[in-house]
Amino acid sequence: MDETIGSPAIEVADLGVRFRRNRRGRRSIKAMFADSSRRTPKGEFWALRNVSFSVTPGESIGVVGRNGQGKSTLLKLVAGVLLPDEGTVRVNGGVAPLIEITGGFVGDLTVRENVRLTAGLHGMSRSQIAERYDGIIDFAELEDFQDTPYRHLSNGMKVRLAFSVVSQLDEPILLVDEVLAVGDKAFREKCYARIDEMLADGRTLFFVSHREADLKRFCTRGLYIRDHRLALDGSLTEVLKTYNSDN
Repeated sequence: MDETIGSPAIEVADLGVRFRRNRRGRRSIKAMFADSSRRTPKGEFWALRNVSFSVTPGESIGVVGRNGQGKSTLLKLVAGVLLPDEGTVRVNGGVAPLIEITGGFVGDLTVRENVRLTAGLHGMSRSQIAERYDGIIDFAELEDFQDTPYRHLSNGMKVRLAFSVVSQLDEPILLVDEVLAVGDKAFREKCYARIDEMLADGRTLFFVSHREADLKRFCTRGLYIRDHRLALDGSLTEVLKTYNSDN
C-alpha cells in the first residue's frame, strides 16, 4: 500500500529565509547557529518569513505578488535549491522544476549531453532517456542543434529545451516560474497544452506568473505574497481581486 496516499504534496510550516544585501560577505557559522534572539543581523533581510500552507496532490496553485516579494524564492525552497533559515518544507514526491532558464544545465555540454544529464539526475534510466530523447528534441524544435554547446543557444532555445526535458519527467510536482514568458507565443501555447495534459494526469502545479489569463487557465487556488509574507491563501478569484486592489 502506498503510504503517501492522503498525505499533502507540499507542506510548509513557519518558513523563513534571509539573504545578505552585500553579496561579498558570508554569514559566519556562529551567526547561522547562535541566533537565539531572532533579531535580523545587520546587512541581512528576510526574503520570506512566517509562511505556512499545505498543498494536496493534484492541486494547481497560482502564486502572485509584486516583483521582489519572494515568489521565486518560495519555488526554489520547494524545489530544494535553497534551504530555509526557519521552519520546514516537506515535499511528498519528486519535483520537476522549471524555475530558471539555466537551472540544471551546463553551459559547456551539448544539448544532447544536457538532456541525458538532467534526465538522469531526475531518476530516468538510460533506456527511458533513449526512449524519450527524440520526443524531447522534437518538442524543443532543436533537431539541428543537438551537438551545440548549451551556452551558444539563444534564451528562447534554452527555454524550449528546459521545458521539453522537464515535461518528460515523471515527477508528481511541477514548478513553473515566469521563465515561459521568454518563449515565443506559438511555443508557449504548445507548453500550455502540455501542462494541461500533465494536470489531467493528476500532477500538482505550482505556477508563478503575472499573466492573469494564464493563472485562470490552470489554477483554482492562489497564494498572494506581499511584504515577503503570505498575505492571502484562498481561491484564485479572491486572491487576484485582493492583489489587483492592492496594486
